[in-house]
Amino acid sequence: MTTLYNLLAILRKELLSYFSSPFAYGIAAIFWLMSGIFFSLMLSQIISNVEFLRQSGFAEPVDVAGDFLSSYLGLIISLILVLLPALSMGLYAEERKRGTLELLATSPVTNWVVAVGKLMGALLFFSVLLVPLWIYQIIVFSAANPPLPSGLVLVANGAVILVAAAVLSLGMFISSLTENVIIAYILTFVLILMLWIMDVFAQNLGGAIADIFAYLSLFQSYQDLINGVINSKSCVLFASYIFLGIFLTAQSIEALRFQRS
Repeated sequence: MTTLYNLLAILRKELLSYFSSPFAYGIAAIFWLMSGIFFSLMLSQIISNVEFLRQSGFAEPVDVAGDFLSSYLGLIISLILVLLPALSMGLYAEERKRGTLELLATSPVTNWVVAVGKLMGALLFFSVLLVPLWIYQIIVFSAANPPLPSGLVLVANGAVILVAAAVLSLGMFISSLTENVIIAYILTFVLILMLWIMDVFAQNLGGAIADIFAYLSLFQSYQDLINGVINSKSCVLFASYIFLGIFLTAQSIEALRFQRS
């Protein structure tokens, strides 16, 4: 019970820090503006393509809603991957900068509880940013005939949450290593970019190394999920990255705790 109380306290603290930060509101404004522009452009492009096919005498039905879902989430993830390091960069770096990380490291609250609480707070704030995207999808899917399977929509949007959790978890670890938020942002962005394009490296390699690189790629697993393909590989990969980030963060703070003792 005490562990749960501490976890909720950390989560609440992180949420309040986001909602009281002008920087976070600036990130939200930019994200909502860009996602709205992407929505308008993507929907207009798909409608134009359908009209072109119709005028060309193409008789087969076109799944506009399905095309929009995969195309929009495939495009919006590029914006999300730029945004997420900005949300994770201050999770521990700000604590180091203010000198409160030492107090956190020597507190009776376990490192795992603190890490999970911070990650949940950042992920919950990110989920708030996704609300307009869900509204956009409701607008499109409400007019779909035949209706798009709700399971496909849930899996695709769940993929966005999983990617966010993995990136925020790894970014949290990097944030625990430095007090400079700019360095934390850059290192996180570079790391995520490398994990995202692992499949590109795999295409230029061969043998077991290529298989390993392809497996570690966030991109391929994300693409599978937004297309409605659920497999154990994707779920295990995202869960592994989330756990790895939390584990490394806890070890990083434990090392600080050992130094102070």
